[in-house]
Amino acid sequence: MKLLLKNKNFLHLFLGRIVTNMGDSLYYVASMWLVYELGKSSFYTGLAGFLILLPKAMQFLSGPFVDRWSIKKTLVITQILQSVLILIIPISYLFGFLSIQLILIVMPIIAFIEEFAYPTQTKALPLILSKSELIEGNSLFSFAYQGVDLIFNALAGILVVAVGAISLYVVDSITFAMAAIFFSLLKVTQNTDQSSKEEKHRKLSIKAYLKNLTEGFSIVFNSLLWVFLVGSSIANFCIGMTMAILPSFSDTLGGVEMYGVLLTTLSAGSLIGALLGSLLGKYRVGILSIVCFTLGACCWTSAALVSSPILSTLFFGLAWIPIGAVNVLIAGVSQSVIPNRVLGRVNSVMYSLSVIVMPIGSLLGGYLATIVNSKIIFAFTGVGVLCIAIVWLVHPALRALPKAEEMSAKTFRLNFEEQNICS
Repeated sequence: MKLLLKNKNFLHLFLGRIVTNMGDSLYYVASMWLVYELGKSSFYTGLAGFLILLPKAMQFLSGPFVDRWSIKKTLVITQILQSVLILIIPISYLFGFLSIQLILIVMPIIAFIEEFAYPTQTKALPLILSKSELIEGNSLFSFAYQGVDLIFNALAGILVVAVGAISLYVVDSITFAMAAIFFSLLKVTQNTDQSSKEEKHRKLSIKAYLKNLTEGFSIVFNSLLWVFLVGSSIANFCIGMTMAILPSFSDTLGGVEMYGVLLTTLSAGSLIGALLGSLLGKYRVGILSIVCFTLGACCWTSAALVSSPILSTLFFGLAWIPIGAVNVLIAGVSQSVIPNRVLGRVNSVMYSLSVIVMPIGSLLGGYLATIVNSKIIFAFTGVGVLCIAIVWLVHPALRALPKAEEMSAKTFRLNFEEQNICS
């Protein structure tokens, strides 16, 4: 918490993230349930999940822009655009032309804009925090993200019943506008060396864009970073299936209130894990990750196998505690060992390649839920988390990863001089 008191830039970024996450939580729950209600089928929630996740899979395309654009302007403009676009839903309802097709058009557009906002927030952290503060900063960011979700996912389920999903879109628009105000207060110094300044002000030609894009892939696949993608890709495929069937699975447990409760326990588990992330930094990351992902997989599968709504909720929340802890550790480590001048494109490539199968999983999950009990699919998806533990276990370099503070670029076989990455 000291970071929030002594660093105004971090405070403004932190508050902006909190407010925009408030809107995201309300918007996601309202949208997915509205699609489920209008379509009366899990197929439509699977399709909605596919359309929302597809821009995330294409995030690598935003990397070169994120590395060149002004952090402050990017954050402010993305929030304003989302604030305006989200009003289309309540306006269309007011004038009587709201349809499931319109929702399925607006949702991916907003999701596409988000793929410029979140990498930019990640890129801003190493510029306003010291290397020693990054794990704590990421822990607070995850705390903000999951803490807000913890409250507003549950609140959204209640508000959908009390005031209706349409009213929540108006609230969402206001929250995005507030986030834009907080981000406008940021003072971020970037591209401090002369060559980087010249690069920033040059027009991003198609040739330069493709060069930057290629360099992002080159850094990932010429290092140990690509190994992370194997297990996480399988896991994310299963997570995509889970998010698609969650409204249907929740309906069997009690309705929209349970949908909010399950999302809340997911956030609660991730929140606790985020808080533990900075504390677990003193342990070897390789062994810790294997243990954490195994525990997460066991709890996830157990959530589907038990019949009690209370136990299902409990196990699902417990599954996300170890997962959240490891995610905070890895985020802090990557920000400390990868130069900021290429962090945007590298993070975008890593993120895109790890989630590229999520839209497919969502679409497949939504379809399978129309012919197979959603509980069976939910149980199967827990196996995806176990795949991460297996990859870390069988790969000697991952298994041997030391403590976070002992890692450097060489730990991940990153050699930026040999790869001639200069912009």
